[in-house]
Amino acid sequence: MKARDFGMAPLKARAKLTTTDDGLTMVSRLGRVKIKIMRYLVRARVKGGCERALLRAIEEGTLGQGSVAEGEYLRNMRAARLCQDDTARWVEVCYCPTPLQEEREYWEQYFELTRVQDAHDRRNCRDQNGSEAWACGGCDCTERLERKLEASGKPFLESLRNCLMRLPSQAAPEKY
Repeated sequence: MKARDFGMAPLKARAKLTTTDDGLTMVSRLGRVKIKIMRYLVRARVKGGCERALLRAIEEGTLGQGSVAEGEYLRNMRAARLCQDDTARWVEVCYCPTPLQEEREYWEQYFELTRVQDAHDRRNCRDQNGSEAWACGGCDCTERLERKLEASGKPFLESLRNCLMRLPSQAAPEKY
């Protein structure tokens, strides 16, 4: 059985959710598990020499393979923007008790995560205030931030492809 078979959807179906001040407590047959659901603004730089492998993983759809958040990685890369400080930025939904706990090992294969911060005010979060459990999955609370990101910098994937097209196949990549 693969890791993705243990995703949140099956747990949600078998669990009772209780809202607490600092997140959700999920009660399942496995016991009580504290879950914080949040959206984060992620800033990261591609590690030197990882550009080709990253692009290949994105294009082949293998980025994040084995993670319960598998498809989220590809969505993040399609939405990511390359900013003037050479950081890629995207908004990520995360259901881990620690920000990017599940995703970090997958991102750190290719990126140096330079900053991970809340993407919006937690006091306004419908999930956090108990008005709607699991709201982050389909929430539009970061829509304004995502529009602002979309208007800034350049599309990350396009920039990565352009950088690699200018290089000989085995040469060390330059800054994109």
